[in-house]
Amino acid sequence: PTTVANPPAEPDPPHVVFIAGDEEYRSEESLPMFASILSRDHGIRTTVLYSLDEEGRIDPNALENIPGTEILATADMLVMFTRFRALPDEQLAPILEFAKSGKPVVGFRTATHAFRYPDEDLEHASLNRDWPRELFGQRWITHHGHFDDGKSPLTHVDPVKDSTHPILRGVSPFDAYSWLYHVEGGEDALSGEPTPLAIGTTLKSYHAERHDRFPASNPVAWIYEHDSNSGRPSRVFFTTLGHPSDLRSTSCRRLALPGN
Repeated sequence: PTTVANPPAEPDPPHVVFIAGDEEYRSEESLPMFASILSRDHGIRTTVLYSLDEEGRIDPNALENIPGTEILATADMLVMFTRFRALPDEQLAPILEFAKSGKPVVGFRTATHAFRYPDEDLEHASLNRDWPRELFGQRWITHHGHFDDGKSPLTHVDPVKDSTHPILRGVSPFDAYSWLYHVEGGEDALSGEPTPLAIGTTLKSYHAERHDRFPASNPVAWIYEHDSNSGRPSRVFFTTLGHPSDLRSTSCRRLALPGN
């Protein structure tokens, strides 16, 4: 099903579309909560789209079906938390068009690997690597290891010192349960000219002997602008956080949903 929050009283509120589609971090639970907060506290119209099975039930393991994406044609912002989807063209096209529109986009964690099409599918294979790097600033590379999943923190997060960006309002250092994603350092760099907002330091790493290649500290949240078809830069906020236990932290919730 598609979740649509109760319409707020404002006659023409902005419309934010959330796409939940990962089989690892329960985005089908967290994104509707974010949507409800935006609707309740900020008067924003929200829609949540899900991966559905053949009978129309929410199923994160349904990798090839997220119906309803045509609603993006009139949306004002897109929030993506998908992982290794291989959507049919009619569902994929509205996402790609929105990404080119110049409207703002937010990405969570696995959106660095939002899609996975067969390498021999030359029409779509670039979406596996090039598309997330162009849109969000990076593709999937590696991480420092998911030890004791959800039982203990694996990354310490510090807001960038002296930053006055409003996204960081009320955000203090906190420990996250998301294992640290590698996005820059060694042979890798974020694309464009991103502005890091928070830095994560791994508390446990199976790359411990290769920190020259995969540093122990990496950005976990940044803002980024890229070119769009509209002639104006598209603004992006991305965070590699997103483990459900991260949201126990007030600071993490404030980082993920500014204003709360």
